[in-house]
Amino acid sequence: MTSRERLQATLNHTEPDRLCLDFGAGFQTGMGVGAVHRLRNALFGTNGHRVKVVESYQMLGEIDEELRQALKLDVVGVHGAGTMFGFKNEGWKPFTLFDGTPVLVPGQFNVTPADDGGWLIYPEGDTTASPCAWMPKDACFFDALNRQPPLDEARLDPGDNCEEMQVVSDEEVRHYAGLARHYHEGTTYGIYMTLPGTAFGDIALVPAPWMKQPKGIRGVQEWYMATVTHRDYVMKVFEVQCECALKSIEKLAAAVGDRVQVVFVSGTDFGTQTGQFCSAQTYRELYQPFHKKVNDHIHKLTRWKTFIHSCGSVVPFIPDFIEAGFDVLNPVQCSARGMDPRWLKREFGRQLVFWGGGVDTQQTLPFGTPDQVYRQVRERIDIFAEGGGFVFNAIHNIQSNVPTENILAMFRAVKDSQGT
Repeated sequence: MTSRERLQATLNHTEPDRLCLDFGAGFQTGMGVGAVHRLRNALFGTNGHRVKVVESYQMLGEIDEELRQALKLDVVGVHGAGTMFGFKNEGWKPFTLFDGTPVLVPGQFNVTPADDGGWLIYPEGDTTASPCAWMPKDACFFDALNRQPPLDEARLDPGDNCEEMQVVSDEEVRHYAGLARHYHEGTTYGIYMTLPGTAFGDIALVPAPWMKQPKGIRGVQEWYMATVTHRDYVMKVFEVQCECALKSIEKLAAAVGDRVQVVFVSGTDFGTQTGQFCSAQTYRELYQPFHKKVNDHIHKLTRWKTFIHSCGSVVPFIPDFIEAGFDVLNPVQCSARGMDPRWLKREFGRQLVFWGGGVDTQQTLPFGTPDQVYRQVRERIDIFAEGGGFVFNAIHNIQSNVPTENILAMFRAVKDSQGT
């Protein structure tokens, strides 16, 4: 099989010729730039190559073609031209991480020192604006800063939270279509695409770090409370967002067509380590109607399979995700309460593709021995791969400080599981 055929078989719940493998197609399935740098050095030697930071918020490194082939990866990603901080991935310039790792960052990636020795970063790269995110000293990624203006409870306007919601522009559609055409006609990889504007209530997006002066309810705690205390407000925001999302889907479906196979729809986290952010009833009332509208529209217009990313213990929501029309579940956080891999595969393996779950990125991968990593990966593959419906990936992004020998052990286990 080609990689594209392998992914399609997996999405169709049939066993491919070998395990379908993804690292870096999505911004939830990648690796921190430091980890990519050291992995490249281990595989190809120290040659002065600087890895591009292709997702500046999480500081994810580019999985380039040389590395993709060496690791036998099957999926590539199509994303928008912009970043979470409102500037484009262009004009690459040298940058050095806290630990001395040399990388490349976009030209408008501008940071200033924070009081703790960390870095502050700015919307649109404009250092005259208020900083929108902060990376603590020796950390690996940014956290959004709370820039919510004082709220007048009597004068809340849902339009303030809708300022960034608009139908995808013709220019951006051409960008998506061009990348999709490039990968479809020039390679045999499976193709994954990130849809713009379809993640309702994604807490990474609520603070709007790409905007210089976001208005409305923008604080993380305030937003979560608003889903209860100001339900009508949130519902109106989602209604505007959904209207824009459906029109964007129509434009992208017409321009991209079936060149892509799976699309990222939602990154809203509904689970915590030990429970859920909201009740199943709240999901059904507030989120599911919009998820269903989006998924139904996608399935009506295209052959795309739809992908939901939700960390944590999401067991009570999985039947509702399926009812909402989702085809793929990620990151499959098996370390969270109730997320037993055998049970998940037995109960939902015929209805959902599991994209992730291949190794625990909280404990085993960063802190275990290479042998522990190897054994867990082999076990997870044995569980999830049977009968198809499994794209191997770690549980969320591999962080920059993960030992290289553990990453190599993970890929060795994947290889050995297939007898290749």
